[in-house]
Amino acid sequence: MKIQRMHHVAYRCRDARETVEWYGKHLNMDFVLAIAEDHVPSTHEPDPYMHLFLDAGGGNILAFFELPNSPAMGRDTNTPAWVQHIAFKVESEQVLIETKARLEAAGIEVIGVTDHVIFKSIYFFDPNGHRLELAADTATPEMSRQLDEVKWAMLDEWSRTKRAPKHAAWLHQKELANV
Repeated sequence: MKIQRMHHVAYRCRDARETVEWYGKHLNMDFVLAIAEDHVPSTHEPDPYMHLFLDAGGGNILAFFELPNSPAMGRDTNTPAWVQHIAFKVESEQVLIETKARLEAAGIEVIGVTDHVIFKSIYFFDPNGHRLELAADTATPEMSRQLDEVKWAMLDEWSRTKRAPKHAAWLHQKELANV
């Protein structure tokens, strides 16, 4: 078996309508499907829900569940807020800059543009508290080749030491020079 693509990724939302409208307005995602049930199909538990599906481009679907009978949403307090996020690819750095300006004009706080050398990105939160990232690739074929060559060695070293391997330290040399 070989995975073909992501069918959908599902998260929880506070308000189904607010979520659909926010993603449509700010990220131009089309609302493609809604499913509502009074019982969970897999477990048959009585638990009404609204399941939303949004077009994230390229055949990818971002889905949300509104669960009115569950406790209020929270997050994993043992994981830093910057770790768990949804990253979307955009076509260019120019689109990234334009989107940042548009989001900020709408009152949405944006972090970045952050230069990761192989891509640039911005970060912000949706109305449900999910951290989102928009990324524009900037890697050259040579950069990609170099990273591909060291990925297994880096993973092996990390597994042994739990310290950041230096095989691709060139990614952050400019950043470290500015510290």
